[in-house]
Amino acid sequence: MPMFRKASSADLPEIIALLADDPLGATREVAFGAVDQSYREAFAAIEADRNQLLVVAVDDDEKVIGCLQLSFIPGLSRKGMWRGQIESVRIAADHRGNGLGAAMIEWAVEQSRQRGCGLVQLTSDKRRPDAIRFYEKLGFVASHEGFKLALS
Repeated sequence: MPMFRKASSADLPEIIALLADDPLGATREVAFGAVDQSYREAFAAIEADRNQLLVVAVDDDEKVIGCLQLSFIPGLSRKGMWRGQIESVRIAADHRGNGLGAAMIEWAVEQSRQRGCGLVQLTSDKRRPDAIRFYEKLGFVASHEGFKLALS
């Protein structure tokens, strides 16, 4: 059974490799050579923010086999309800289909519950139909239409 733990800076190469290991990520990430400074700066910002949690799943040999980022977002709507936002969920190719993804999401939902969040939300790119079906199987509902505006 994999263990979930807070990511360390030493995990960055493996996390970046997971983020790059699909057709969409391959066009967005730099997973070769030394870890780009932009990743180090982003990691430092996540690490410094108590409402951010970058998590890895590791096997018995401490090899990173999955990752996700969980953000705890305060809000005024719904009587000041907090939300858990799940992002960047990735599972190593050789560990997909064995329940690890579901276990990671269930873990993140429980962490959100423990932090007092009233709901958990996530987005998935429309070009990832398998991921959308996966989240629907876990009980997530496509109740809203999402929009993004690229700034660079």
